[in-house]
Amino acid sequence: MKANLAPYPAPAPAHTLRLILGDQLNPLHSWFSKADTSVIYVLMEMRQETDYVLHHAQKIIAIFAGMRALAQLLRETGHRVHYLAIDDAANTQSLTDNLSALIRHYGVQVFQYQDPDEYRLDQQLQAFCASRPYGISASSSAINSNEGQRVDINASSCGVDSEHFYTQRHEVAELFAGRKQWLMETFYRHMRKRHRVLIDGADKPAGGQWNFDAENRKPWKGSPPEPPDLRPQHDHSALWASIQAAGVQSFGEPNAANFRWPLNRLEALQQLDHFITHALPHFGDYEDAMSRKAMRLFHSLLSFVMNVKLLNPREVVQRVEAEWRAGRVELAAAEGFIRQVIGWREYVRGIYWAQMPGYDAHNYFAHTRPLPQWFWTGNTRMNCLAAAITGSLQTAHAHHIQRLMVIGNFALLAGLDVQALHRWYLGIYIDAFEWVELPNTLGMSQFADGGLLATKPYVSSAAYIDRMSDYCKGCAYDKKQRLGDSACPFNALYWDFYQRNADKLERNPRIGMAYRQLAKMPPEELAALQAQASATRQRLDAL
Repeated sequence: MKANLAPYPAPAPAHTLRLILGDQLNPLHSWFSKADTSVIYVLMEMRQETDYVLHHAQKIIAIFAGMRALAQLLRETGHRVHYLAIDDAANTQSLTDNLSALIRHYGVQVFQYQDPDEYRLDQQLQAFCASRPYGISASSSAINSNEGQRVDINASSCGVDSEHFYTQRHEVAELFAGRKQWLMETFYRHMRKRHRVLIDGADKPAGGQWNFDAENRKPWKGSPPEPPDLRPQHDHSALWASIQAAGVQSFGEPNAANFRWPLNRLEALQQLDHFITHALPHFGDYEDAMSRKAMRLFHSLLSFVMNVKLLNPREVVQRVEAEWRAGRVELAAAEGFIRQVIGWREYVRGIYWAQMPGYDAHNYFAHTRPLPQWFWTGNTRMNCLAAAITGSLQTAHAHHIQRLMVIGNFALLAGLDVQALHRWYLGIYIDAFEWVELPNTLGMSQFADGGLLATKPYVSSAAYIDRMSDYCKGCAYDKKQRLGDSACPFNALYWDFYQRNADKLERNPRIGMAYRQLAKMPPEELAALQAQASATRQRLDAL
């Protein structure tokens, strides 16, 4: 399909066309340091991007609204911008078809893009650029902002650095070259030393230890109170109407008339301030806690604005460390948060680029059971899953323990289809982009890579969920029972999972206790647990 740009007036020629993707909303990128009328910036709302998985309505609204806000800011600061809205008559809904039409339209000679963070887009843009459509040429050099040096760009590439991450794509693979297992803790300590984060003296960790995770596992009993939600309120009803009119399919609550996510850099900085002031002091203690009474608790809600690059991870880490050095927060709180940013976030990105293509096809346990219908409605009698999924459908967000130890835990125990689960996580969460979501889902949550990323499967019975939440109170299922109609499904599924996968797991040193307990169980008890688990898997939609 070829674009018809006739609705637009004859343009002034542009020497360079620069593409900005929906997760590249950094107004401080060096591209924008000086306005140049020979450069035109292009942003596109496309069905290609809304439709490759089914997305949460709020995710679509947030990315489109953020793109529109950046386009407006660029125009106000003297840059030329061509914006293709989702309902634009000239929009082919295809990235490469739109680019080809715009290159012809403006007589472009040089095409550039910031390196995408998703493999599929990286491959699509590399192929497009290598084809040199209409005689355009790649730029011969670019500034690598992380090193401050000019570097050559491959002749078939038009990409420049996005100027966001601490690391380059290949660094994690280089660090772990030749090793069977890539431990995040090893990478995390490397990053702390390299960037002098929470370091005292000669590469010594502040406080005398690298990791305070053991201190960050307190359940929340209602005090201190959850901080107020001070995020902005937007009315994006008109945008939502245009998205629907364009035929875009979605799920979850749009909340378009009272949209609560930050959408520009000023709002992102305000959210960072709110977190530092109101939530960070208690983040460490309660970062693993869950409650039906408080979905946000003391989490930052910064992952979306970071992943679309409105905030740089360095400024977030520096603010958090400064709070500890000023004596306003405990070291355990600062370290726990910084570990998620400079450690886990950069680590999973490195895993992604080292293992793609093909990482998304891993399925170590050969799990293929369809996702229950309540993944799309939240209508299950299991309080923990109802709370986590309903909250996700309402807000496009859940914190890491809800994603890992409630939803992901159940999916692994029940043997749900790994690839379907990956698509669900990628679609439902506002901060989910494949580089960060895929390793978290297939590697950390589902152990589908066989242990490359995680040292053990993260599974539990009802006991863990009860310890870290109030979900079990008033539930239709009994957290203590393993057998019978009222038994919590997690319990029998937990023991059956280990029994079924003994050949793959029993030699894992981190889960030896589970197999020692299984060895002590009478054969008739094991058989009953297996029968209970099998019956549960056959009626997942009715749970």
